[in-house]
Amino acid sequence: MATQQRVAGATGDRAKTATALRYAMLRVKNAGRRISIKAVAEEAGVDPSLVHHVYPDIAEEIRAISGRGSRAQRDKKHVELAQARFRVRELTEDVATLLAELTEIASLNLALESQVQELKAQLAQKVRPLHGV
Repeated sequence: MATQQRVAGATGDRAKTATALRYAMLRVKNAGRRISIKAVAEEAGVDPSLVHHVYPDIAEEIRAISGRGSRAQRDKKHVELAQARFRVRELTEDVATLLAELTEIASLNLALESQVQELKAQLAQKVRPLHGV
């Protein structure tokens, strides 16, 4: 890479740069290095932003090879979204169930409080204070 000229800066020819990028992809892949836009750009002697902005088709090829293609990412996000929606539906059902239980418990609590008050009143009538024993 050190002896390689900067392809895009030296010629400005898009076709030559695209070819150089494709060969750089092969060299990076064959060298057993992790393929990335940065690695390919460095191998071709160009700036990674050039690959992103001027050669988006090549950038997408690199992402696809590395398993980070936009289609793969979109499909992964779609699956995650479907799972999240299912989980939200489950949790919403749980909340509804818990609210129904809470309402039932609150009603029972009120009934028990009423009974306690009634029993206290009955007890107060049956028990007389011992003042003069």
